[in-house]
Amino acid sequence: MDRYRREVWKANIYLWKNGLVYGTQGNVSGIDRQKGTIYIKPSGVAYEELTEDMIVKINIKGITLDKAGLKPSVDTPHHLFLYKSIKEIGGVCHTHSKFITVFSVIGLPVPVLTTAHADVFGREIPVSRYVDNTGDRIGQELLKIYEKTGCPAIILGRHGLFAFGESPSKSAFYALMAEYCAETSYYSTIGGNLIGKKVLPLSRKEIEKWYSRYHSSRYGQK
Repeated sequence: MDRYRREVWKANIYLWKNGLVYGTQGNVSGIDRQKGTIYIKPSGVAYEELTEDMIVKINIKGITLDKAGLKPSVDTPHHLFLYKSIKEIGGVCHTHSKFITVFSVIGLPVPVLTTAHADVFGREIPVSRYVDNTGDRIGQELLKIYEKTGCPAIILGRHGLFAFGESPSKSAFYALMAEYCAETSYYSTIGGNLIGKKVLPLSRKEIEKWYSRYHSSRYGQK
C-alpha cells in the first residue's frame, strides 16, 4: 500500500478519534510532489467505516486515478488550489470542529491567551470573511489570509477550519491545536465576564519567546 495513502488515512482517523469531525464532514489530504499525485478522503464516507484502501488517489487536475470508483471529497478543489499556490505544504486538513465553528460564526480570530497557543502558532488564529464555494473563491480567500498572517490554521467565516503543513499528520495536528485554543479562549472569555475580569492576550514579547523556544532545537527529539 502506498505510504502516502496510509498517512492520509491515519490523519483522517486522527481527526475522528479526537472528536474534530461530525458525521461525514471534514477531510485530510496529502500530496506526493514528485509524482504529482494527491490522496484525499472519499466523499460522504463515515469515519467509522473508512479504510485505508478507500482513500482516493487523484492527479493535480482532480482526476481520479483509482479504479475503485470512489469519489474524492467535495472539498477537493480547495485542497488542489492550496497545493498549487503554497509549494511548501504537503498536507491539508479541513474540519467543522465545534469551537472553531463558533468563532467562524461570530467572525472573531482566536486570541493568544495561553503559552500552548503561543508555542504552536505564535499568533492569533485568523478568521476570514464569508465566501461561497463557487470556483476558487475559498482557496483565494485562504491564500490571501495566509500571505497576510503566515498562520497555518485559518478559520473560514461561517464555515470551519483549513489547516496545512509539511505533511497530512502535521495539518491534522494544527487542526487539533486550533480547536484547543478556540475552546480555551471561549471559556476563558466567558469566565472572565462572569467575574468582571477582562481577559487579555499575552504580550507580543511573550508570544515570540514561547514560539521561538518551541520551534528551536531545544524542543523535541532529533
